[in-house]
Amino acid sequence: MRVTAVELRDFRNYERAKLALDERLTVVVGPNGAGKTNLLEALYLGATARSPRTSTERELVRRGSDVMRIVLSFTDHDGDHSLEVGIELGQGRRLKLDGAVLDGISDAVARPLMAVFLPDRLELVKGSPGRRRAHLDQVVAALWPSRASTRLAYARALAQRNALLAELRASTSALRSLDSWDTELARHGATLMSDRQAALDLLAQPLAVRAEALGLPAPLAAIYRPRCATSDADALASELFARRSVDLERGFTVHGPHRDDVRLELGGVALRTYGSQGQQRVGLLSLLLAERDVLLAERGRAPLMLLDDVMSELDAERRVALAEVLYSDGQALITATEPEHVPGATDGRATIIAVDEGRLTTPSSAHVVLG
Repeated sequence: MRVTAVELRDFRNYERAKLALDERLTVVVGPNGAGKTNLLEALYLGATARSPRTSTERELVRRGSDVMRIVLSFTDHDGDHSLEVGIELGQGRRLKLDGAVLDGISDAVARPLMAVFLPDRLELVKGSPGRRRAHLDQVVAALWPSRASTRLAYARALAQRNALLAELRASTSALRSLDSWDTELARHGATLMSDRQAALDLLAQPLAVRAEALGLPAPLAAIYRPRCATSDADALASELFARRSVDLERGFTVHGPHRDDVRLELGGVALRTYGSQGQQRVGLLSLLLAERDVLLAERGRAPLMLLDDVMSELDAERRVALAEVLYSDGQALITATEPEHVPGATDGRATIIAVDEGRLTTPSSAHVVLG
């Protein structure tokens, strides 16, 4: 699967633009504030129906307009497709695949995979466990689409159990009704834990290889840190039962896979605590590249890599190493203030697109349609 083009209408600072992507590497260059990150965001939004930067729809629609549209064109084994995401303020989002209306993005039987690196995504390293859990669950869903329903089933069971706990705080006459929800939560939770560990097992070697290639001084590993002592459903139900009094006191479920974490370790110590800012950036980049390796190996599909200003804090050797990875396989779009920041880009190995105040131009042989 390859993304061939993206078309924007009234998105952020773009009134209208259409860009065809290189089959390998597209380099988007321009001064700060020109719209480089917005273009990257549009690609991600077009494939996932959500922004990696904001949950506020007003921010996505160009000033002076109430409607915006993104159309993502891509090719798959069965031909060409288009995925459309539209927002009309006050009316919500509209999704279409090849012209057919979708109820949700999960209904799109064909859509490109995306992996995005933004400076804000360092929160995956430094932020709360919830961010890392959500990211790992997205990797699981990308690896095994049929397993995506497990996380949703667990979330529904958790919500039902929490609602019942809140009711039972006032009366303990129906405590036995919790038994069925303990069983249900444990059943889905055990599967969820198993899927998470399986994904991390697949990532282990590629993560170490990518981190070494990008110059980290010690081995990098992603370690699963489950809250529960076991992934056996019966034993997990017993753990929930043993903590029931605490749950009743607080009015919600304090124990379970919804409290798990993933710890990135550099040489056996926490990257978030002991790694420098540069090491944390390289660690996150290594993780995303390792995920791409695994998806390519397991599904024969590599996500489009969206890399925002990633070269700015890498030394010359690491820039070369990263560029060679991006040229080797899969598709990528990278932003930079100057094309020279991406080794090989000015030698004809990449398509270079210049952005200035929401307009696209081309200093090379890029395929660009300007609005």
